Amino acid sequence: MRFSVNIPNFGDFADPRRVATLAAAAEDAGWDGLFVWDHVLHRRHQGRPFGDPWMLLTAAALATSRIRLGPLLTPVPRYRPQQLARQVATLDRLTGGRVIFGAGLGGPVEDEYRSFGDNAELPVLGERLDEGLELLGRFWSGEPVDHRGRHFEVRDTALLPATVQQPRPPVWIGGFWPRRPPMRRAARWDGAVPLFESARHGYVPELAEVRDLVAYVREHRAAAGAEGPFEFVLGGATPPDAAGARDVIGPLHDVGATWWDERQIQTGPDLDRLAPVLRRVEAGPPVI
Repeated sequence: MRFSVNIPNFGDFADPRRVATLAAAAEDAGWDGLFVWDHVLHRRHQGRPFGDPWMLLTAAALATSRIRLGPLLTPVPRYRPQQLARQVATLDRLTGGRVIFGAGLGGPVEDEYRSFGDNAELPVLGERLDEGLELLGRFWSGEPVDHRGRHFEVRDTALLPATVQQPRPPVWIGGFWPRRPPMRRAARWDGAVPLFESARHGYVPELAEVRDLVAYVREHRAAAGAEGPFEFVLGGATPPDAAGARDVIGPLHDVGATWWDERQIQTGPDLDRLAPVLRRVEAGPPVI
């Protein structure tokens, strides 16, 4: 099992230098990854400074040499695919192939889309997400792309350089369980990063729900004939003692979780403060 640290792109973590400090500490302490939120606007946290996630990840990349890095998660429908493809490919080049791309609709959709006059209808966002992901995979190959879809058009264009990781960086898909469409989408890619209606960000999900989700995704992968490794990424805030953390994560690992993503509780005071997160990171990842 692998272990990552999850931080927002606001508050103290709007500063790339602080994110670099945390990333270096995470690598030194033995964590396997650092993941950053991708928000332009989150009204619950309005009044705080926000940083661009790609600049934050660049700072983390320059401060590290081993850990995996990426957004958790990027709202693909909010971007132009060609712009996003360039950003991810550049970061993958900079890191020597350490990027993991977390993708989804993002949210809150009223904040991220409608606040700027964008379409916030979920069916439309879902279409843009699927079409955007298809284009990203093709752009990252470095081969010419010709595409005329419902939402995007590309005329015989190759974006170079290609990503270091081929055929592409791993793509993890996020969404709320027990909503089925996001997990069906995840089954077509390389990993699932579920949040749970019953256990929001920072809270540990119920074992029975995780078991159901894993079975559902595996069923859809088998039906599609999908091959290759697949990650189930779960997260929450673990207790500081090793035995307590083991009691939380061990059963989740046993039913299929392959990554544990350490997260501050979203409504807590430490969510976007460097000092308490740094203390947790320096203590090292849980041991199971």
